[in-house]
Amino acid sequence: MDYSDFTTPSLLMMYEAARGALAADDAAEEQGKEPKFKVRTTVGWKQHSQRVELELSRRRIVFQPISLSESQW
Repeated sequence: MDYSDFTTPSLLMMYEAARGALAADDAAEEQGKEPKFKVRTTVGWKQHSQRVELELSRRRIVFQPISLSESQW
């Protein structure tokens, strides 16, 4: 996927979707449930987030980085 083809609002929306999926996984784990999206354990999520971050940075767009401090990423 060529992230440079996406508009900045589209990239920001994709990034926020990743943040939302991570929050949903964390909430599920706090309740003792299986995470639905498995953001922390799926390599594709990491790659996607990193590529979006790279493109946003290339465009000099300010964004709040996703914190994955408890993850393997």
